[in-house]
Amino acid sequence: MTTLGIIQARMGSTRLPGKVLRHLGGRTVLDRVIRAARESGVLDDLVVATTVEPDDDAVAAECAAIGVDCYRGPVDDVLTRFLGVLETRSAEHVMRFTADCPLLDPRLVARAYRVFEAAGADYLTTSITRTLPRGLDVEVVRAAVLKEIDKLAYDHHRTHVTSYVYTHPAEFDVIGLTVLPDLSHLRLTLDTEDDWRLIEAIVGHFGDAHTSVSSIAAWLGDRPELAELNAHIRQKELEQA
Repeated sequence: MTTLGIIQARMGSTRLPGKVLRHLGGRTVLDRVIRAARESGVLDDLVVATTVEPDDDAVAAECAAIGVDCYRGPVDDVLTRFLGVLETRSAEHVMRFTADCPLLDPRLVARAYRVFEAAGADYLTTSITRTLPRGLDVEVVRAAVLKEIDKLAYDHHRTHVTSYVYTHPAEFDVIGLTVLPDLSHLRLTLDTEDDWRLIEAIVGHFGDAHTSVSSIAAWLGDRPELAELNAHIRQKELEQA
């Protein structure tokens, strides 16, 4: 099976504009996500899907510098962006990544893909029953399913790409992968300045190499003041694109 990774990235974040090109440990946040996805060893191809907005010329330039293909499409209709990528190459499976997850763990990506492949499901995610910190979740979907929901997805479902699938489990073969221990109290995604302060501290300690979630959790367990930096942040609701 051919597996394509697609990383959605844009400069126009409402809460932290330009976050995907901030520098962490000598490389951009986007570069870290690209490297983690590649190091999982399960992808045959990788594309960054950004927008046609002028601000995202910088994302396209970063992709060229890193050496990864870049596709440009609509701002809010991210599903159309993904389908546009699929029109440029063939793939049976798609792994969806977001460029605001600089602590993405290649080993978790590989494990989730192996479960998905063995199960023969339509869609797998680690976030139906959340046990991983936000920012480390993994999603895999059949390319044929993405094409199918183009006729069904509306409003926020087009922004979140896969949300139509997991909110309509009677229509698709959906698997929720639970990874223990439960570390869902930690927030390791990048959406605000407080998130940035925590992630900077983690990368400052562990360096440029990818670090397991268990190592990060153990280190933060001895430093509760760091974990508290962004504990007050509330994730946007699904309908809030």
